Amino acid sequence: MLIQIHMLQNYSPANLNRDDTGSPKDAMFGGFLRGRISSQCLKRSIRKSSALEEAFKSDSLLGIRTKRLPGLIETELKAMDVDAKTVQAIVERVPEIGKKAEKKGEGDEEEDTTVDDSSVMSKAETRQLIFIGANELRPLAERLLKLYKESKNWKKEELEKSLSKSLPRSVDIALFGRMTTSETFENIQAASQVAHAISTNALTQEFDYYTALDDISLQSGAGMIGDVEFNSSTYYKYLNVHWEELLKNLGGDVSLTTQAILALVRAAATAQPSGKQNSFAAYNLPDLVLVEVFPQNLPVSYANAFLRPARATSERTLTEVSAAQLSDYITRINKMYKLTGQRAFAAMIECNLPDAKQKESLDDLQSWLAEQLPKE
Repeated sequence: MLIQIHMLQNYSPANLNRDDTGSPKDAMFGGFLRGRISSQCLKRSIRKSSALEEAFKSDSLLGIRTKRLPGLIETELKAMDVDAKTVQAIVERVPEIGKKAEKKGEGDEEEDTTVDDSSVMSKAETRQLIFIGANELRPLAERLLKLYKESKNWKKEELEKSLSKSLPRSVDIALFGRMTTSETFENIQAASQVAHAISTNALTQEFDYYTALDDISLQSGAGMIGDVEFNSSTYYKYLNVHWEELLKNLGGDVSLTTQAILALVRAAATAQPSGKQNSFAAYNLPDLVLVEVFPQNLPVSYANAFLRPARATSERTLTEVSAAQLSDYITRINKMYKLTGQRAFAAMIECNLPDAKQKESLDDLQSWLAEQLPKE
C-alpha cells in the first residue's frame, strides 16, 4: 500500500532554502526557471515539527542526528551511576564508532556528512554524523559498559562486533532512513520519499536592498548596507510513504505505523522551513492538501501538471490556476493509466479534483486516511 501526499502552497516573499551564495534555491523545469525547496530542507522541517514532537517525543520515539554521541553516552552512563573513571574510559573510545566512512547509500535524509581522514578528530565527536534513536542510547551505553568490564583494552573491530545491531523504533528514522558506515548501527531503508518542491510558476527573483543605522553615532548615513534575494511562489510539494516498509521499520507495530502516517500528513502540511524567517516571516499554510491511498506500490508525482507554468489572471489567483492545472492533469493521467485508489482533499480554494472526496479540514482528512489504513 502506498500513501501519497500532494500540496499546493503559496509563500509570501521569502528565502526559505538558500544555496551556497545565499540565494533561494532554483531549478530548470519545463524549460523555465522555478523556485525550489530541497527535499533535505523539507525533511528536516518535518523531523523537527511540533506535529511529530507532540506525537512521539514523550515516548522517546524520535531520533537525534549528531556527531556528539560521546556526550550522549556520557550522560547515560552517569545516569546509571557508573563511576567517573569508567565513564571517562568508555567515552574516550566512543568516537571510534562510525569511524569508517567510504560510501553513501539510499535512505539517508542528508548529503554525505563524513569528514576527510586528514582532519583532526575531536575526542568529543564521532567522525560522521550518527542518526540515533533516543531509545537506542541507554541500550548502547549498557553494552559499552559490559564490553569495558569484559575487556578494558578492546580494539575497534572488537567494539563493533560486540555491539549487536538493534532495529530502532524511532519514527523519523523509520520514515526517512539511516545510512551509516559503522557496523554498530543498522542501516534503515527509508519508507518515505520526499520530492524537491518546485514552483508552479516561472520564477522571478527579486532583491531587497537594506541599510542599518548606528543608533548612537552622530555621523550621517548608514552604518551598514546589504542586499538579500527573495521570491514569492506557489509550490507543488509531493511525498509518499510505503505502508509495508514503514511497518517493517517499526517492528510490525500497526498502531504506531498508523500514528506515524497521520502525524506525517499533519507535519508535512504545517512544518515550515526556517531559512530567513526572522527577515520574512513567510509562515503560509497550504491552500490544498490531497491524500491518495493506492493498493499498489506505484508512486506518481503530478509535477508535470506544471510543465507549462501557471499564471494568475484577473479572475483567478496563481494558486487557483495551479489547482485547475492539477485537476486537469489528474484526470488525464487517470484516464491513460487507469490508476486505482482512494483520494480525498481539503482546500481553502475552489477546486474540483476527479474522484476525490472533499473534507472540511485537515483533521477530517486525517480521519478519512485512518479509515483507509489496515487495522491489523
